[in-house]
Amino acid sequence: MSDDNLPVKKMSIIVSRGSLDGIYPALIMANGARMEGIEASLFFTFFGLNALAKNTMDHLKVATVGNPALNMAMPMLGMPMTLPFPTVMGALPGVSAFATHLMNKEMEKLDIPPVREFLELISDSGGKIYACKLAMDMFKLKKEDLWERLDGVLTVGDFYQESAGAGTHILFT
Repeated sequence: MSDDNLPVKKMSIIVSRGSLDGIYPALIMANGARMEGIEASLFFTFFGLNALAKNTMDHLKVATVGNPALNMAMPMLGMPMTLPFPTVMGALPGVSAFATHLMNKEMEKLDIPPVREFLELISDSGGKIYACKLAMDMFKLKKEDLWERLDGVLTVGDFYQESAGAGTHILFT
């Protein structure tokens, strides 16, 4: 049997984007894995560390500048999804805050928890949450700057070891 035919036993998810719309896909995928009985590890690197930093994790924003997929949010305003969101509008003061408010409001309607609570759910269900040592060094972060329930700070090599094994899939978000 080839590795492609093995059941998924573990998901290792690399989180590199630090915007609200960059963090949630990884949280949803990790939570979904845990709900299916699949092991899940999240490895936050570069700007993804925003989701773990105590000072930023509760204040993540939607990226409105240079986000060509923002047309997906147009139905939240009662407009067709085919209507493009002009990138230049994303640079106007208050637009990112408004887009973040809309996104948070819609997620609340769907009972999607805030980032901190989502991390707690994943951790409580046995998911592992790691920070990237190199990114922490680069951004001058210390472990005490991060969410207190962090499972550890790993090097890339440590993360590869954590992710090793048959039935493991690595997902980069």
